[in-house]
Parts: sequence; structure tokens; C-alpha cells
Amino acid sequence: MSEPQNEEEQESRHPAAGITLPSRRFEGREEFRQLLRDALACAAREGWREIILSDGTFEDWPLGEREVAESLQAWSRTGRKMTLLARRYDAVLRQYPRFVQWRGKWSHIITACAVSSADPLDLPSALWSPHWAMERRDIQHCNGFCGSEPDRRVLLREGLNEWLQKSSSSFPATTLGL
Repeated sequence: MSEPQNEEEQESRHPAAGITLPSRRFEGREEFRQLLRDALACAAREGWREIILSDGTFEDWPLGEREVAESLQAWSRTGRKMTLLARRYDAVLRQYPRFVQWRGKWSHIITACAVSSADPLDLPSALWSPHWAMERRDIQHCNGFCGSEPDRRVLLREGLNEWLQKSSSSFPATTLGL
């Protein structure tokens, strides 16, 4: 039997999905974006029931990519729930028409909240699920941690809950034009 791996080397195996989500530190914008792509693909394949996406602006998330849209569409089924948390959704509306359209179609399973008084750097930049979580601790350098460890997921969820309690409904599913 092999020695236990340290945190930097641990991986969370998801055999049914054929995807391995890491438990380690990550660095750099592209690695952050790839981890998001992989997590959403895994969520779709495994049928994660709940996901929270949180960021001050979502400006450097891959929400406009076809691959992400396909994962979100595959994930969207009865009994699923997504919560979005941001300071504002201006960048999302401007940069990600594909995501905005998906959000409109699936508004019955998506709750979008905002804390407009928050500094965008204070809001957690994170993806949380009951199965795996990722938090970007240094937004400027795009560094953080990800993993399936229960302690990591519980701490992140508690922090997100505190912000959600301060939030109000935002990012309507439809926009009315005159």
C-alpha cells in the first residue's frame, strides 16, 4: 500500500465521471479557469444537486465559453439548485451573453444575490458544492486552494452563508425593454 499523499498531491477521484478534481493549491488565471471548467463538467456528469458560484464581478471566469455552457446545460435538471453571489452583475451581462441566456432559461433553479456595498475583493471568489470546493484567496495573482476535504467545504460554506445573509436579490432572469 502506498504512503498517504500530502495535501499538494491529493486528488479527489470521481470514477463514475472519469474526472479527477484535485485537492491542492492552484496558481494562475488559466489554472483557475480550467479548474472551474473541470468542476462544472464533473457537476454535470455526477449530478451535483447544489452549486454556489461567488465572485465580486466574475470578470475572469470562463462563463462565456461553449464548454462551460454545455456543462451547465447538462447539469440543469429537476432537483438542482445554483446560487450566484456577486457585488454586481454588470460584467456578466456585458461579457457573457451565453451565460445570461442560460440563466434566463433556468431561472427557477438559480438564485442570484448581490452585496452592492461590498468591496469586490472582499467577496469570496469561489465555487462550492457538497462534493468539492475551490476558493481563490489572492484574486490579483489568482492563487488559492481546492479540494473535497470536509473541513475546507464547511469553512467555505459558512463564509458564503455570512455573505448571503447580507445580500439581496439581483440579476433578474429577464430584462424588460421599452
